[in-house]
Amino acid sequence: MTTYIAFLRGINVGGHRVTMDVLRRLFTELGLSNVRTYIQSGNVFFETEEQNRAQLTARIEQHLQQTLGYRVSVFLRSVAELEQLLTLNPFGHLAVTNDMRLCVMFLAEPAPVGLELPLFSPKADMEIVSLTDQEAFVVWYIIEGRPPASMTFLDKTLGRQTTTRFFHTAAKILEAAKKS
Repeated sequence: MTTYIAFLRGINVGGHRVTMDVLRRLFTELGLSNVRTYIQSGNVFFETEEQNRAQLTARIEQHLQQTLGYRVSVFLRSVAELEQLLTLNPFGHLAVTNDMRLCVMFLAEPAPVGLELPLFSPKADMEIVSLTDQEAFVVWYIIEGRPPASMTFLDKTLGRQTTTRFFHTAAKILEAAKKS
């Protein structure tokens, strides 16, 4: 059995409200076991013997769309993969201040090759500091009390099929997923 964390895009934003009870039921209907959720932003833990991640992702996305009536992108990471990702410490070289938000972006497609990092957005309100094959580590800069208003830079650079979690939240998600 593999324990996966499903990071969902578009849950409980933009009028797409789903209770965590409903989300757990939808995952259980797919035959997934030990289904749990963490906070309201679409983080689901479950166990499965299914080995084909692409097929599993497609099956979950299809079921969510059929049931909820709108597309929900799903990004699956095993507990071990998220743990390894967080140990990379991609922000360790930064002097973090209160006007910075450290983020991990999960990508549906492989990260672009050949980007010269760090890479700043045209408004200097975002900085891509590191990449893996399927993730990007990004700093959001709070300017005049506001986070970046547009994700166009990241969409053009990394692709539109992404979901983002604050780095400290990803660490909390990992700890919650480890508990059975």
